[in-house]
Amino acid sequence: MKWWQSSVIYEIYPKSFYDTNNDGIGDLKGVEKKLPYLKELGIDAIWLTPIYLSPQIDNGYDVADYRTVDPMFGNNQDLKELIDRAHRLNIKVILDMVANHTSDQCIWFKESKKSKDNYFSDFYIWKDPKPDGSEPNNWAASFGGSAWTYVPERSQYYLHYYASQQPDLNWENPLVRQYVYDAMRYWKSQGVDGWRLDVITQISKDLTFKDVPTTDSNKKYIPLKNTSGPHMHKFIHELNQQVLKPFDMMSVGEAPNSNIEEILKLTSPERDELNMAFSFEHMRIDKAIGKNGAIAVKKPNFLKLKQVLSKMQYELNSKSWNALYFENHDRSRIPTRWGNDTEYRYESATAFATILHGLKGTPFIFQGEEIGMTNPKYSVDEYEDIDLKNKYQEQVKEKHLLTTDEFLKVEHKIARDNARTPMQWNNKKNAGFTEGKPWYKVNPNFTEINVESDKLSKKSIFRYYQQLITLRHKEDILIKGDYQELLEDDKNIFAYQRSWKNKSWLILVNMTEKDLSLNELHDNLKNYKKIILHNYLNQKLEDILKPYEAYILEK
Repeated sequence: MKWWQSSVIYEIYPKSFYDTNNDGIGDLKGVEKKLPYLKELGIDAIWLTPIYLSPQIDNGYDVADYRTVDPMFGNNQDLKELIDRAHRLNIKVILDMVANHTSDQCIWFKESKKSKDNYFSDFYIWKDPKPDGSEPNNWAASFGGSAWTYVPERSQYYLHYYASQQPDLNWENPLVRQYVYDAMRYWKSQGVDGWRLDVITQISKDLTFKDVPTTDSNKKYIPLKNTSGPHMHKFIHELNQQVLKPFDMMSVGEAPNSNIEEILKLTSPERDELNMAFSFEHMRIDKAIGKNGAIAVKKPNFLKLKQVLSKMQYELNSKSWNALYFENHDRSRIPTRWGNDTEYRYESATAFATILHGLKGTPFIFQGEEIGMTNPKYSVDEYEDIDLKNKYQEQVKEKHLLTTDEFLKVEHKIARDNARTPMQWNNKKNAGFTEGKPWYKVNPNFTEINVESDKLSKKSIFRYYQQLITLRHKEDILIKGDYQELLEDDKNIFAYQRSWKNKSWLILVNMTEKDLSLNELHDNLKNYKKIILHNYLNQKLEDILKPYEAYILEK
């Protein structure tokens, strides 16, 4: 077994974690100061979202210099000291590599845009206009608008899958690949243990650059082939051979739009690509298609959630390894999104945590998840995210697809910024995050929801996460055990067995705020006498599952 297979990894969004110099922005010294807290929680590794020099158009996912820590977070020495301190506490450190695109302020791009025949000319993807001067094709960017931006100096357009300030790198150029690998080797020399690879399945493009077929010539479309391009596996294998394998570095890739077959290819050990990949499919159970492409949500389809997670368990079992997550910096808070963040906040937070941590794979926790932080309900002006602001401009202001209230009703559920509010440490000023003015508004509920009060509560989500993590460290059944789903057709109860050698566990979770009968499992339940973990205070198994009630039972 590799270290990451028995680990729980904690994602840190440094900007919102803890501020030590009171400039309102979290910093690396803040992460270092909170390492004892993370050690108490029990996690094995931290993943830092990008801390490199950046104009912060997309909160650091627009990198200007891969080898320099942004001054807002500190400096390179601060990161080295954080890594050394973490290692002394037996905590590994994982960095975020954004290799699909850079910032338009990166020196590579500044040089590339100057002419068609300099050293950096082919570091990005440049195309001539159509005869009428318009974009090379009808591709749309994920953050809205065209995926192409014109540069007069070259009389050409460059490709950007995201914001116009995030030009996509040309991975067909071997020099680009070596520059990326060299940056990763540099951080390995500073002690980094692994990588989360941002949108790594998008590094190979559809080289035909054809229009998406359409009946509306005025529309832009996100091409279906913007992931898993023709050379994607070749490039990732090369990255593995050049960096990951020689230095024994753990890797987890973000894999938007990748199906189970693609995930299996990416993570099968014999292919020498990635250790794990983040699938998106299970996070789309509440996504809907609005009129004329407007954003929309629907009631979560928990049957679909069960089907997707079970398929991942069955298909990857003994072939590769699962990356398990519900929350991250791009995802909303689960108690708000799928649960009940008022009357049953503790119960729904711990219920979904039980589902996730009972599965086979490596669980990822996002900062604040372990205390049940919730989505805020901000006005459009109070959000910071470029994706949200661009969509608001396009869908409300320009196309009038939604009213502001309709737009916010959706974004209050699924906006990326919902997870990016500052960490809530205590009930004092700014939730104990900073003495200065926070870069982003603190969720007003910090007076009730914070680390200090949660740890003192009889219904402590933090303590529950501690127990889940301890079980993973102590019980081989969670690491090595087989998976078998029960009640496959039940829309409200997630029930599955984990089996290893002579031990059998039953994970049983009510995903709703209704009382649910366990009649169908009655005969099976008689065999499970021992309660390993339970998120209600009364330690007694009954024939009714209360709202968001969760059990781990042993035969």
